[in-house]
Amino acid sequence: MKPSVVEVTNLHKAFGSQQVLQGVNWNIESGKVIGLLGRNGAGKSTLLECLLGLREADVGSSRLLGEPVSGLSEAARANIGYVPQKSELFEWLTPMQLLAYFKALYPRWNHAKVEGLMQRWGFAGESAHKQISKLSGGEKQRLSIIRALAHDPKLLVLDEPVASLDPVGRRDFLQELVSDVIERDTTVVFSTHILSDLERVALDVAFLQGGKIVLQGALDELLEGKNLSLEDLFVEVTK
Repeated sequence: MKPSVVEVTNLHKAFGSQQVLQGVNWNIESGKVIGLLGRNGAGKSTLLECLLGLREADVGSSRLLGEPVSGLSEAARANIGYVPQKSELFEWLTPMQLLAYFKALYPRWNHAKVEGLMQRWGFAGESAHKQISKLSGGEKQRLSIIRALAHDPKLLVLDEPVASLDPVGRRDFLQELVSDVIERDTTVVFSTHILSDLERVALDVAFLQGGKIVLQGALDELLEGKNLSLEDLFVEVTK
């Protein structure tokens, strides 16, 4: 059995009287590509933020790459990539300035990958030097993805990473994910509401319902065992 890259234990989180996470236990082995599914408002973003230590849980704990999230070493932090649902970029910078800033923070930076993605994803020429605040939502999301992939993380967490992209942009991103990240045995956790996208890349799925992970397993096995489509399974599990 491979070591766990993500270990979530008894995680609880409430916002006022609303209980969002109610005892989440979730282990993800090294090299897994897992899609996190749940209805809108189920708490997917909250779960990802809590397991990364970006939001404080009320009860419970999480460990990433074998270390408690409350005390991650610099080496562990350098091996984690994250793309939030809403791009959090320094909007007064240009894409080139933003990437130069982050390059200085990471001991490992894949310059060739960054150059290739910039070329393929529309940041060649003038757009690379345009102020980020003037970019479209899809361009900002692509830039967030490039930033997250640039240092070849061992753990990549993506919260609705293609929500602002058009179908061509989603296809290009998924192709990049399959051809590069997965081949490097990177552990990938991503939430999405676009089931067809998930079927292209996710080998495993986890369903968040009622504040807990209620079902997790290999996608092929779950569908074969129930003789259902992913959409049918989603409806059955989250009803």
